[in-house]
Amino acid sequence: MKLGDPIATGNTAKIYLYENKVIKIFNDYLPDTEALYEANKQKFAYTCGLSVPKIWNVTKIDGKQAIIMEYIKGKTLGELLTENRKQAEYYMQVSIEIQQKIHMIKTDLLEPMTEKLCRQINSVDILDERKKSNLINKLDSITFEKRLCHGDFHLFNLIMLNNKVTIIDWVDSSVGDIRADVYRTYLLYLQFSEEMAEMYLRLYCEKSGLSKNNIFQWAPIIAAARLAENVSTEKAERLLDIIKQYCP
Repeated sequence: MKLGDPIATGNTAKIYLYENKVIKIFNDYLPDTEALYEANKQKFAYTCGLSVPKIWNVTKIDGKQAIIMEYIKGKTLGELLTENRKQAEYYMQVSIEIQQKIHMIKTDLLEPMTEKLCRQINSVDILDERKKSNLINKLDSITFEKRLCHGDFHLFNLIMLNNKVTIIDWVDSSVGDIRADVYRTYLLYLQFSEEMAEMYLRLYCEKSGLSKNNIFQWAPIIAAARLAENVSTEKAERLLDIIKQYCP
């Protein structure tokens, strides 16, 4: 199958547009169950009534794992904001309303966030065993109500067309504390723009009634888990500084 050039490339896969469908081709190093694992998460989000691309098939293409899914036309909120900076707060408000819809869903049918975070923290070589133990003890001490969390929620994972917004990229979704999900989004924005990060945090707190202190108890845990992702654009020093600040 000749798919042409990818329309997007991520850490784990390449995305192609083919015959009005999106085809996600996974990298070879991933477990054989990766495509099915991600597809099932996206299907679950769809069954919850969220605006999510339909999954058409999980298959192999030229020996590689692949998900074939609905193609969603439109532009991401991130692209729209880049085109019109004056509308930044509007697009951020729209995104937060969608994130809160996700956070309203009570479930225990996906992977627990705490298990995923523990696994990630334990895999980080540059953290010593004492620091890992302190982080996991801190994680275990936080009580919360189990809610659906996207895990990688930001403006570039939201596609808008005719005022309808579709949520993409569900591979990091889990069941956990919405405050952790909020901090994760804050951390992602902070990597590129402190102004955007602070706007997001202010608006989310205003809409939800959550406090910054409540959200920031997750700061060292989410920063440590982020280290495990080995993202090329992320600076380990920034994350280590956050860990040191909130979990000496």
